[in-house]
Amino acid sequence: MDALNRLILFIKQHALFLPEDRILLAVSSGRDSIVMAHLFNEAGFKFGIAHCNFNLRGKESSKDEQFTFDLASTLNVPFFSTTFDTAEYAKQNHISIQMAARDLRYQWLEEIREEFGFNYIAIAQHQNDVIETMLLNLTRGTGIAGMHGILPKKVRIIRPLLFLSRDEIDQIVQEQNLKFREDSSNSSTKYARNKIRLNVIPVLKELNPSLEQTFEANRKRFEELEIIFEKRINEIKADLFKESSKNEYEISLPGLKALDPVDTLLYGLFHSYGFTQPVLTDFKNSWNGVPGKIFSSGSYDLNLDRNRVLLTKAKTRIQNQILITHTDVSFQWGDKNYKGSSMLSENYSLRMDPLVAQLDFELLQFPLAFRNWQDGDRFQPLGVNGKKKLSDFFIEQKIPLSRKKEIGILQNGNGDIVWIAGLRIDERYKITAKTKKVFIFEQYT
Repeated sequence: MDALNRLILFIKQHALFLPEDRILLAVSSGRDSIVMAHLFNEAGFKFGIAHCNFNLRGKESSKDEQFTFDLASTLNVPFFSTTFDTAEYAKQNHISIQMAARDLRYQWLEEIREEFGFNYIAIAQHQNDVIETMLLNLTRGTGIAGMHGILPKKVRIIRPLLFLSRDEIDQIVQEQNLKFREDSSNSSTKYARNKIRLNVIPVLKELNPSLEQTFEANRKRFEELEIIFEKRINEIKADLFKESSKNEYEISLPGLKALDPVDTLLYGLFHSYGFTQPVLTDFKNSWNGVPGKIFSSGSYDLNLDRNRVLLTKAKTRIQNQILITHTDVSFQWGDKNYKGSSMLSENYSLRMDPLVAQLDFELLQFPLAFRNWQDGDRFQPLGVNGKKKLSDFFIEQKIPLSRKKEIGILQNGNGDIVWIAGLRIDERYKITAKTKKVFIFEQYT
């Protein structure tokens, strides 16, 4: 059976879309997405082409975009493109370049799908991509969900080329003399997926020439096993989880202790709430200890009681202390964010803002500490002669008792309090005509 008929059969078998649906194809200009575009055109499907320029390969990226535009013009289909500053996005969000490109791509494709009335987004992943994903997940650690690799359909994302191997795609390109552009980064082993593609899979294919077919059979078995597992998890939840309020549950501790196999079922019950295996292991090991321990995923808490466990949404907690070892720093404390920087005084204009501490850098001794208010704390408020207890200062500022512990205190390395966050700096650390360098520490939500 030729590739076109196999495509049509695969679409029907997995109910990817209906003949009248409009599909948005994500096309990079590489061979996989080019084959997908030509097969969709040959099948007579209604589709458009979308291309992301990630600005990671200079002129190559621009040539990819032009190539894809020319393809859409030749096929007489709608074309959409966008340009991203991927490196900057990755830096701002503290993620890898690959993760940044993925996030930006899927977000933009969904926006285009909604705005222009497409039913689904098609991604040109194939059987070898499934193998790479399964091996990556297995290497990093995964549950059953990670072992079924890439699914043919997930909500609005479809992957219509999962019936093809990379060798078969190469064969289609050669037989039909299809033009495409090679991404030079694909030959680099800088990325984990490329290492698996270039170094690991060739060795596995020596051991098993039918590697793609074997992994596809494995993928189907894991997919069906996940269905069985999820059914069992839902049965346990229905039996043990009693909803006390919205998204908060009381769970029978004896019921959890009776689970077998306990580790796997615990992970199945709680991983959707953000709990990792190490946290759940600590949680399990504390079942016979003193009640009252709390285990957090960041978004949810497991509160260990005598004969029950309370699963609740995590409350915002304020850390006791954060050490600041250098000027360029940023962190979250409670529900507020803070960042620091420094500048020569000759280049700095004073800001009249209580949310910004502007201090004489030469008087500071690092590390500074950002901490809670403590009973007995004193400082010299800006514009005041002599020190004052913070408790008295809070009363003067009409700060309610409940808010005291939410207010951050910036403490110098010598023990002096230099700023009551959002309220007042210390008189002794203000900027003067002698100040050569300014430390700026800001609070923002």
